[in-house]
Amino acid sequence: MPALNVEFSDRELEDLRQIAKERGTSMKALVREAAAADIARHRALQEGAEEFRRFFASHADEFAAAFPDDEHPAGSAGRAA
Repeated sequence: MPALNVEFSDRELEDLRQIAKERGTSMKALVREAAAADIARHRALQEGAEEFRRFFASHADEFAAAFPDDEHPAGSAGRAA
């Protein structure tokens, strides 16, 4: 498995040690779990944004009718989604 060396300040390292001790886990496992959780959150946000774009695009006319003041004037760059 590929590895990554990460540098921490003395304070961050001490905090990581304390948290790992409180959780009864290793620092390596703690950092790996935190990174994995951030990756999962990032993927979920990307998927949610893409789903919103698809939904908005498929209902663009309805949004335009419901919110006419938010529409771009004719001939402008168009909708940004």
